[in-house]
This record gives sequence, C-alpha cells and structure tokens, in this order.
Amino acid sequence: MNCSYGFRPGRSAHQALEAWRDQLVRFGGGWVIEQDVQRFFDTLDKAQLRTFLRRRVRDGVLLRLIGKWLNAGVLEDGAVWYPEAGTPQGGVISPLLANIFLHEVLDVWFDQDIKPRLKGRAVLIRYADDAVLGFSQEEDARRVLAVLPKRFGKYGLSLYPDKTRLIDFRKPRDAEPNNSSAPRRRRTFELLGFTHYWGKSRRGYWVIKRKTATDRLSRATTRIGHWCRDHRHLPVSEQHRQLAQKLRGHYGYYGITGNAWMLVRFLKAVHERWRYWLNRRSERQGWTWERFTRLLRARPLPPPIPVHSTLRYAANP
Repeated sequence: MNCSYGFRPGRSAHQALEAWRDQLVRFGGGWVIEQDVQRFFDTLDKAQLRTFLRRRVRDGVLLRLIGKWLNAGVLEDGAVWYPEAGTPQGGVISPLLANIFLHEVLDVWFDQDIKPRLKGRAVLIRYADDAVLGFSQEEDARRVLAVLPKRFGKYGLSLYPDKTRLIDFRKPRDAEPNNSSAPRRRRTFELLGFTHYWGKSRRGYWVIKRKTATDRLSRATTRIGHWCRDHRHLPVSEQHRQLAQKLRGHYGYYGITGNAWMLVRFLKAVHERWRYWLNRRSERQGWTWERFTRLLRARPLPPPIPVHSTLRYAANP
C-alpha cells in the first residue's frame, strides 16, 4: 500500500511520525530519501503561493489580508526592507502558508504522478518543510531522487545537494553481525529533530527507534547555558522555577518511548550549566557539588519522563 502523511489540522508531529513509521516497518524498511530545502521560508515564490491559495480560498477579504502579511516589511538593524520572495520570518501565518505551498508541490505530486508509476510500495511524511520519502524498491527511490530537484526547481525552490541523499534503511538481518563490517545496515536519518535507526525491541523484534538528534541536543544545551548566564542574577528559587518549565517543554516534545537516556543526558547538562553559572555570581565560587546536590534535593528539577510513551498509553487506555 502506498501512503502519504502530510500535515493535517489536529495531527501532531508525533502522530504523523508514528503512522509513517508503522507503514515503513510493515514492508521491512527500505530506501529512504532524506531531503532538505534551501532557505525555504526566504525563497518561497509569492506568485505561486497566491495561485495555490486561490484554489482553496474564495473569500476576497481573507485573500487581501494574507496579501498584506506577505507584503509586510522586515525591520532589521533599524531599517525596513521589503523582500520580493518568502514569507514573514517568525510570522504566525508562515507555517500555514508553507504547508499549503508544499502540499501542492510535493504531496499532490507524490500521490497523483509518482505512486502510479512505482513498482513497489512507498510512503511519504511531511510536516511543514521537513519531509522524508520511503520506498520498498531501490529502483523506485533512485528514479524519484533524480526528478526531485527538478520538481522543486519548477516552483523556485532548491534542495541542498549534500543534505539530500538516498539511505539504505532496510531492516537488518538477524544473522548480520553488529560490527563495523556491516555499515550499510546501521544508516540513520533525521526528521523533526529525531534520529531514526533500527534497534531491537524488548521482545527481540527489529523496530525503528528514535532518539534526540545530536545537533538538536547540542542546540538545546547551548540555549540553556546562555539562559543561565543571562539570568544568574535572579534568586535561585526563580531560576529553579523557570528551568523546570524549560525542562518540561523539552520532555513534552522529545519525551518518547526509547529516548529516556537522551532526556537524562539533557538533564545532566542542565545541572552542569546551572551550577557553573551559579558559581560565576561571585568570586567565591561557593557552589560545590555537595552544596548543589543539597539544592537539588530541596528543589529537584523535573525527572526525565517520556511524555509520549506507548507503554504508558497501553497501561492506561
């Protein structure tokens, strides 16, 4: 069965990933195209976007309002300039407009033009400008990879040549040794901040697992360090309250089944940076690990709980 999982109202990124992963597991993995659009929000063609919008929206008032958003200037370093392409950076309307645009460019094309010509099965997942395509046949994957840049180029978009690649993501064979002699079986890809890889379940079956992508973990850790530096003057109780909120937000997205050890790594990184910048509040550096441990016992930070754990859902249907 060929399926596509584009952005849909009411569907979270986790739900889309779960549905796509289940389909890929059913045909034993396969060949995955990982794509990355160059500066998508900066290069989106406004004329093409208006054409797509008119197919969906008949209300002239709403169309004029969207036009004002698209034509709004950008204030940078005290100067206002008006970009000819792209959507407003940070604008609340930008993700919605991006989804409408890519639905026509990628989703419709995949369903109507690509799937009928495939020899095997295929599945597409797209959430905003992040998309991955999976195929059961290598020949199908290579044919699509060859025409993918042309399809995006038709609408004024381009793909990063070094980040758009074909990955052998077939399910490992049980008899295959898990060592450096079989590198193709351990290839991974990233989507929506997670690294996807094959691993064994508790019952010994091969399943697609996910963990926090290394660059996302590094980025989150750096942001925590900058926050602790900029807010080290606050009372410790206030620092604790805000750090707890940031941790809950991190767990709320990355807290999935099988990712607990990456949550633990993030929590440890928060401890280290918080203690470091508490010591920088004065020249005495009185925050030893012993004193900091007593603080954590009195004011513990939220433990790394998988918020989206399938095991928790199974235990509490």
